[in-house]
Amino acid sequence: MTQDELKALVAKSAVEEILQTTRTSDLIGMGTGSTVNFLIDALAEHSSRFSGVVSSSEATSLRLRSHGFEVIEANAVSGLPIYIDGADEINSFGQMIKGGGGALTREKIVASLAQRFICICDASKFVDVLGQFPLPIEIIPMARAQITRFLEQLGGQVTLRLVAKQIDQPFVTDNAGWILDVRGLQITDPLALEVELNQIPGIICNGIFAQHGANVLLISGDNQVRRLTF
Repeated sequence: MTQDELKALVAKSAVEEILQTTRTSDLIGMGTGSTVNFLIDALAEHSSRFSGVVSSSEATSLRLRSHGFEVIEANAVSGLPIYIDGADEINSFGQMIKGGGGALTREKIVASLAQRFICICDASKFVDVLGQFPLPIEIIPMARAQITRFLEQLGGQVTLRLVAKQIDQPFVTDNAGWILDVRGLQITDPLALEVELNQIPGIICNGIFAQHGANVLLISGDNQVRRLTF
């Protein structure tokens, strides 16, 4: 199966999971990325079932509204039954690297509101040790140099994410931050590194999701979707 076919397959399973685990008029949280886009499209026929969706990015909000969903600000809710999102990597404990699409901070905010995190991805994202995918870190621009030095001391190779590789223009997040992508890390203790990075001045958010890891994983491969719980 192609990557798009795998994404469509897991999106279909995610719709079933959402309908089985939510009630009419519930609010839900929605992540960002290509797999989530397939989910939004597949869930569109049920848009009237939900009283609203808390979105993790401007791009997701636009897609949700185009399908008739009402987008609710995170500040307007005190909790959500579920949050659904993809992952760039996920391990056997439900700990993830996220942020390839640049929405890691808002994704982590919405995930922290949810009682359950449902991760949807294909089998290529399931790994033994996190770190093969570059770790995204959203930063305040003025702190770029000092944060880079710290990350290099950890053994990482740090690059500033650009809008396009042929022009020297930093990628700017929905929060007006920049993103550093860190390669070369073997993240054997994701929770400890997430906590350590949270203490560095100038880091807005890091892409390790261990404190708010997945509770359920729907993973597509070999023409089927497996369901794992953590």
